[in-house]
Amino acid sequence: MAKLFYKDKPIIGLDISQTGIKVMSIDPKKWVVTGYGSIDLDPAKVQASLMATDGYLGSQLKGLLKRHIVGSLASNHVVIGIPAARTFTRTFTLPISAEKSLNDAIELEVEQYIPVPMSTLYVDYEIISRTKESLLILMSAVPRIVVDACITAAESAGLRVCMIEPSISAVARLLESTEKGHLPTVIVDIGPASTDIAILDGSIRVTGGLSIGGNTFTLDIAKKLHIPLENAHQLKVINGLSPGSRQQKLVKALSPSLEHIIKETQKVMRYYDERVDGHRKLEQVLIVGGGANIPGIGEHFTNALVMPARVASPWQELNFGKLQQPAKHFRPRYITVAGLASVPPEKILR
Repeated sequence: MAKLFYKDKPIIGLDISQTGIKVMSIDPKKWVVTGYGSIDLDPAKVQASLMATDGYLGSQLKGLLKRHIVGSLASNHVVIGIPAARTFTRTFTLPISAEKSLNDAIELEVEQYIPVPMSTLYVDYEIISRTKESLLILMSAVPRIVVDACITAAESAGLRVCMIEPSISAVARLLESTEKGHLPTVIVDIGPASTDIAILDGSIRVTGGLSIGGNTFTLDIAKKLHIPLENAHQLKVINGLSPGSRQQKLVKALSPSLEHIIKETQKVMRYYDERVDGHRKLEQVLIVGGGANIPGIGEHFTNALVMPARVASPWQELNFGKLQQPAKHFRPRYITVAGLASVPPEKILR
């Protein structure tokens, strides 16, 4: 069997989302980006391509690799991230005796809690902790059609897929290395069209998500203030949730969608406290993603969750070296793909 990973070649992270594709490679010894790039996509065409494998994703990825790379990608070996919104994830406890027939126990959980036939899913799991009496299992399931479409797109562009993982796992890996992620941490990853939420405590313990993202905020502002989308975006990234008497209408426009994210975050936190580990105190909230580029959002989460919250920025630890850097307000969108590109060799399966 041919090896999927070669230690002398860096991995390329490949982040395919509803609104765009991003790629990045990192020199793991120097912790420096060697190449990166991104393109925006038509969400409707992405959705159609994921369901029908019509070639749209593959052609767009080819164009990205040919014309939009800053620096160079020194390998064709990729790790692909799948957004949490497209995955089913569940944490549960099993008696230690179940380890002998773990696959059967996992299958039972899938049939009981996931509302689609198991034959349509790829299922994976990890034992994240064990005691003398029990096992704590993190299980993820992804529709086969989504995974197959991403693999087909990558292979049509000449890339070799080494591994597929939930995008939030990639984010957690990067934050653990650069942002005191060894503390019990709530991660809120606000993308353009969706938000992924996870508890990181040594490993991913609980996940959640909802279909609200940075584009939702822009639409909310445009509708509430009766202004064009371009103007709404400028208000979002320049003024955001900053205090001030003139800010009331803007804050009022942003509040409903932010409240939905806050409630989903609280739901994930409660599940962790009640079902996973009530003895470990959550210490911080790290907000990431392109949708996190809103002034005052850290303070907003701090007040709502009564816990220290801030926008994470790993770029002091991981830097772009001599490459032309993306604009500061674009850097958050590269956090997921940076995490994918920093998978250690021992994590790659053959």
